[in-house]
Amino acid sequence: MAHRCDHTLHRTIHHHGWNNANPPAIRIAPGQTVEFDTIDASGGQIGPVSGVEAVRKLDFALVNPVTGPVYIDGAEPGDAIRVKILGFKPSGWGWTANIPGFGLLTDQFPDPALHLWSYATTSMGPAAFGPGGRVPLKPFPGTIGLAPAAHGTHSIVPPRRVGGNLDVRDISEGVELWLPVEVAGGLFSVGDMHAAQGDGEICGTAIESPMSVAISFDLEKRANLKYPRFRTPGPVTRHLDAKGYDATMGIGPDLMTAAREAVSQMVDLLSRRTGMAAVDAYMLCSVAGDLRISEIVDQPNWVVSFYFPRVVLE
Repeated sequence: MAHRCDHTLHRTIHHHGWNNANPPAIRIAPGQTVEFDTIDASGGQIGPVSGVEAVRKLDFALVNPVTGPVYIDGAEPGDAIRVKILGFKPSGWGWTANIPGFGLLTDQFPDPALHLWSYATTSMGPAAFGPGGRVPLKPFPGTIGLAPAAHGTHSIVPPRRVGGNLDVRDISEGVELWLPVEVAGGLFSVGDMHAAQGDGEICGTAIESPMSVAISFDLEKRANLKYPRFRTPGPVTRHLDAKGYDATMGIGPDLMTAAREAVSQMVDLLSRRTGMAAVDAYMLCSVAGDLRISEIVDQPNWVVSFYFPRVVLE
């Protein structure tokens, strides 16, 4: 990350819930840049030498801590804050877990599981997964947003109109994100960094990895956004197309059921083909594969597909 920042916020300056009464950590003018140091999504409960017992004991009240908040001068309800992701300073380690009661197929995978990752912070080359798997990396903040207008403390786990736990893997370096302002100053916070994730984050975790991110801020008055939007500077394929994909489908009148079927079919396919445990295939799908709505007009049945890039295992 070779960006000069006007301000730096250390990971100790964080909070565990959206609340517009949280005092600003800093106050900045539009046009300024901040480097945010962040903790991993477990809030430090899982580390580079943890075992699966750490997942079993995970305290959800401490998950997804976000660094901030930042008050942007002049921001008022009805405006939009435009943030640009300038770059990342990765830590070199991360984790993916199956957390009981959390994830798309939680009924099929009731037991905790944990995979620890290490990766090169300079080359950001693919991270190894078990025998033969290599996952290309693409850092991004899983949680990024503003404080809501509603009073009180609100969980960071679900996404909201003002952003939050979006888990959109394409909000990465070079991307501009517009967030609707609901309170004076916006009160921006960011955290839950991911080294890689597939569309859907189907097991509930990506490659969760502590890292720093540099972000610039601008203000657009009277934008009147209903929800966030973003713009990418180029293609978003993550360069996983080289060897094609295996894709499975779920078909039916309910998109959630179809999504579950598509993922379940891929977990079975990868398990049979590689011999890896089903829960490992499930976690690998979460960090490398993509859920897509393929068809939503031919009622009464819709089609959801799950694409797994062959380059990860071949």
